[in-house]
Amino acid sequence: MKSARFRSAAEGDVQQALAYYVAEASASVATQFIDELERTVRRLEAHPELGSLRFAFELDVPGLRTLRLEAFPYLVFYLVQGEALDIVRLLHTSRDVPPTLLGP
Repeated sequence: MKSARFRSAAEGDVQQALAYYVAEASASVATQFIDELERTVRRLEAHPELGSLRFAFELDVPGLRTLRLEAFPYLVFYLVQGEALDIVRLLHTSRDVPPTLLGP
């Protein structure tokens, strides 16, 4: 089983999503979001090959995988590095992914 770690950009993405859900929905929805994210990360730790390699090819980032949260419109972008699962970003599905991932 892999061990997940979030990059600072991914941590910022999570905080931004939480702030949105608290402001626009409720603390309960924000908690549901975190629960869903944690379930997804646990699934990836156990089965890192689940994610799609689509963006690895589109962006020429070898090994970059994505998996969508089931109950929320977010994609988890990650790399498998040895025994670690490197969570790169957590982006809303409406975002323009290539510029967001490749930008400064």
